[in-house]
This record gives sequence, C-alpha cells and structure tokens, in this order.
Amino acid sequence: MTNPLPQRVLVANRGEIARRVIATCRRLGVGSVAVHHAVDAGLPFVAEADIAHEITGDVPVKAYLDGAQLIEVARSTGATAIHPGYGFLAENADFAQQVTDAGLTWIGPTPESIRTMGDKVESRRVVAAHGVPVSGGADDALASVEEAVTEAARIGYPVIVKASGGGGGIGMAVAHDEEQLRKAFESTRSMAERSFGSDRVFVERFVSTARHIEVQVLGRADGSIVALGERDCSVQRRHQKLVEECPAPHLSDDVRRRLHESAVLAAGSVGYLNAGTVEFLLDTVTEDFVFLEMNTRIQVEHPVTELTHGVDLVEQQLSIAQTGTTTADFAPALKGHAIELRICAEDPKRFFPSPGDIDVWEPPTGPDIRLDAGYAQGTTVTPYFDPMIAKLCVHADTREQAVERARAAAAAFEIGPLTTNLPFLVELLDSAEFSAGRYDTNIVANIKSK
Repeated sequence: MTNPLPQRVLVANRGEIARRVIATCRRLGVGSVAVHHAVDAGLPFVAEADIAHEITGDVPVKAYLDGAQLIEVARSTGATAIHPGYGFLAENADFAQQVTDAGLTWIGPTPESIRTMGDKVESRRVVAAHGVPVSGGADDALASVEEAVTEAARIGYPVIVKASGGGGGIGMAVAHDEEQLRKAFESTRSMAERSFGSDRVFVERFVSTARHIEVQVLGRADGSIVALGERDCSVQRRHQKLVEECPAPHLSDDVRRRLHESAVLAAGSVGYLNAGTVEFLLDTVTEDFVFLEMNTRIQVEHPVTELTHGVDLVEQQLSIAQTGTTTADFAPALKGHAIELRICAEDPKRFFPSPGDIDVWEPPTGPDIRLDAGYAQGTTVTPYFDPMIAKLCVHADTREQAVERARAAAAAFEIGPLTTNLPFLVELLDSAEFSAGRYDTNIVANIKSK
C-alpha cells in the first residue's frame, strides 16, 4: 500500500515559508529537516524543525542555492522528499530533475512544466495555442534595441519591456516613447543577465489602468486541474506585491468564470502537476484580460486562498507529490473574504530595505487573524535576503469587515526598533480607494502623490 505522505521532508528554504511547511508537516506527523546558513541560526524555523542542519556558502544566499549540498543533506538526514518553498530553487527545473534523479520526491511540478512556464516568451506561445488570451507583442525575444523599436512601433506605445526569465516583478520597465524604450531595453537586458543568467527580453503592450488578478490551481496526475478562486494582487510597488485579497472585489460573474477557465487551460497546456498560480492583467476599462505568467510553486499570498477555501495547500502539495492526487477529504468551498498584508523591513516612504534588530515584537491576536512570520522578538533582519518579515492575514464574512479587521490588526502590531512599512499599510487601508475596492496597479503611486 502506498504511503499517503512523505516520511520526512527537507525544506530547501528559510524564514516564514520554511515555518509554514514545517507546521503542516508537524500537524500531519511528517518529519521535517530545516537547512540554514549561520546568519539564520537564531530564526524560529531552525528551532521548529525536527532536524536542523547548517549549510555553507561564501555569501548566505549561495548556501540556499547550492542544490548539490541540499540533496546531500537530505540523504544524510533521511529525508525522502524536498519542498522548495518559493524563491531560491523553487522554479529551477535542473534542481527539480536532480532531486528526482537522486531518488527523492520533488514536491512541485515536473521539470518540463517549470522550464516551459519559466520562459515568458515560450509560455505565452504555449498557452495562446490552447486558447488563453495574451497581450499584443512578444512573438519572440528581441535580439537588439532596433528590433525593440520596430516591435513597439507595430503594437503601439506605451509598452513594457520584460525579462523572459525570472519573476516576482523583477526585470520590468515601462516606456512611453522611443527614447524611454532605448533606455529601458538596455537596463532590463542588463538586469536580466545579472538576475537570471539570461539577457532574453521582450516587449508587450502596456495597459496603464489594469488589475493584477491571479488564479490558484492544483494539477493532479489524472490530468484534472482545479481552480481555487482568484486573488487581487494590484497593490504593488516596483511591480512587486504588498497586499493581496481573495476573492477579487467587483468582478462580474462572467469575468470570474472566464479567468478560472483560462487558468485551467493554461495549466493544462503543460499537463501541470501540483500547486501553481496563473497570473493575468485585467483592463479596468474593457474588462478584457491577458495572460502574464505562471508561477510554478506555492506563492507568498497562498494564505488568503487557504482562509477563504478551508484548505491547507501545503498538505495538498505533499499529497499530490506522493500519490498524484489531492487528499480524500479535499472539498474546498469559498467562504468570506481574506486580506494579506506583507510586512517588510523597509522604510514606509520610499520602500528601501532597512535591516536591523527586533527588540519589540507584539503582534495582534484573535480568531480571525493569522500571522505567518519568519522572525520574532530578539532576532535580527540581515541585509542578505528579501526584506519581507511577516504576512499579517485576516478573514471575515464580508470584504468590509475584512478591511476593518485588517486596519485594526495593522494598527495594533508593534515592531521596533526595526523600521517597517506598517505605517504605509495603515495609510493604504485608510484610503477611500482601497476601502471601495475599486483600485488598480496605480494605487500605491496615487496614495504617495497626495
């Protein structure tokens, strides 16, 4: 008889997502292994795992990117599976293949799916062939700035220059004319090479008043794809998310249905297995939407889907990885409204990283409040990693109640002397634009301009 879950999972990550995966493993009776660089030795995820193993690298990030070292730790500690979390090696097809080749269970999609969806030009081509709408432009990566100028003239300004690899909003620049395009092309190509090891870039038509809507999916080995509602992720700075909510407010039933259907088509186009997210841009004027990309991993904002659908997505990941299907009691149903606030160690005005010590850590508590945090009182936020330190999530029967609950929770959260973006999040929640739920990706700039 097949064991329904892995025996012991190595979590190839750190901070809050490592704690998140370890918590589910512990609840299910699955053993866990935490790996950590020396600079992270005092963080909660290290103490909460059944086994903690220090990994090395000349800079901390490299330790978490050393796939061979992680696989060796898995072997030596008796782990039978590896969960990559998000970031680091989560969307590295070669690492996924190496894990499988080592005889371990990879808790994620197939390397082939990761590879196809990891290239934005290729993924556009594949999903478009299956009937998913894509934006104008981007038939292929561009070899020169002159090709970019010609392509922009064909599809019309404004355009957005994007790195074909990578994700997380990194490697994007908007151009409203040829002069801006020439600068954006070179800067984006340079950043793409530094960040993703590939200088492939492309150009798409830019929608200036758009919402960022994404659909959570689960793919099973029988080929079925389940859509688990949608999230609105339009509150962003530098094309990176700050706040997410589920369900997306003020969507018509027809648009919501078509978004879910398109997400299923996109995931099905690569025979997707395990948890993933299909992202779209929705034009606020025409209500037309286009495919942005697919994230082939668990996402930062997955808690709002869990809160509104009564499902543990990490548990489903473990089940699918081990058995090819979701758990026997898997029966998600939408209930209420959830909001997630990303609390980052950054100044609340310009959003520049601001690492430091945490001497005061007094989070809000309550039955409808969930905190996924990578840090605690007495820990230090170092400059080596992403500045996000916690996710403050709330759930309520209605969106109005959820906004009010989020406002009270954010105002009550005391952290110090570390500088965080909490003051901005409170300002956002107090704004009429957010309260009304009729906002787009310009909302942060709009609030900052007042």
